[in-house]
Amino acid sequence: MTQTPSITKAVIPAAGLGTRFLPATKATPKEMLPVVDKPAIQYVVEEAVAAGLSDVLMITGRNKRPLEDHFDRNYELEEALVRKGDDERLAKVQESSDLATMHYVRQGAPRGLGHAVLCAAPHVGEQPFAVLLGDDLIDPRDPLLARMVEVRERFGGSVIALMEVEPSQIHLYGCAAVGPTGESDVVKVTGLVEKPEPSEAPSNLAIIGRYVLDPAVFGILRETGPGRGGEIQLTDALQKLVQDERAGGPVHGVVFKGRRYDTGDRGDYLRAIVRLACERDDLGPDFRTWLRSYVSEEM
Repeated sequence: MTQTPSITKAVIPAAGLGTRFLPATKATPKEMLPVVDKPAIQYVVEEAVAAGLSDVLMITGRNKRPLEDHFDRNYELEEALVRKGDDERLAKVQESSDLATMHYVRQGAPRGLGHAVLCAAPHVGEQPFAVLLGDDLIDPRDPLLARMVEVRERFGGSVIALMEVEPSQIHLYGCAAVGPTGESDVVKVTGLVEKPEPSEAPSNLAIIGRYVLDPAVFGILRETGPGRGGEIQLTDALQKLVQDERAGGPVHGVVFKGRRYDTGDRGDYLRAIVRLACERDDLGPDFRTWLRSYVSEEM
């Protein structure tokens, strides 16, 4: 078994402009849009903490100050809730500030995911680390990140999350060529392509927004020029690791078959809210009754 350091650090890129959600994101970061009654970004931080990653670095940009405020204490609000004796809401307010040790760094110019990850190098140092994209919410009942950490500890190198998509949709994702490992949900990555045309895709396995990376990726990113879209692509750096394992170990993939909510798309964002609300004990019964009535009467 490969001996590797335990992973405690998570990096969450959150510098995007959220243009697909304008005008709502003109003054509000897209990561702060509510999914039922919690901002999307809190689900992501909770996922990192559940996997044992309590040191969280958020890569932010201009107009992202509300992210920092959300994970900080709000003493005025807490005191008002104490005076009202509203212990339930007080616990919810304090939950976000007690989740993890939070750090922040600004990306500056939006130069792609690879550049955002490179901004984390001074904080991460020579340790393996996880990257969680805020647009992908993974249901806490499907512990994908914990499984990826386990695979990294067994095989070393880097681990990416993969999910089967319709071939017609593969052009929206990075795509992996893979080989078997003997485990049903783990594959050896043999090639990576960023947003290929369906006719050129090596598989229908799409890269989704979870990575566990060897720190060797930083050195490669420093030498990686702009790729597709004129941005520094993390996929391009990972492809170099695939081609030369001596640079930072192998690249494996965990094929995820669980529940994933894409909050970066308006339609999927709405579907995520409906699904999560339906499954809530406090909201679900009444909401499902209303939803059935609405669908049968109005649709």
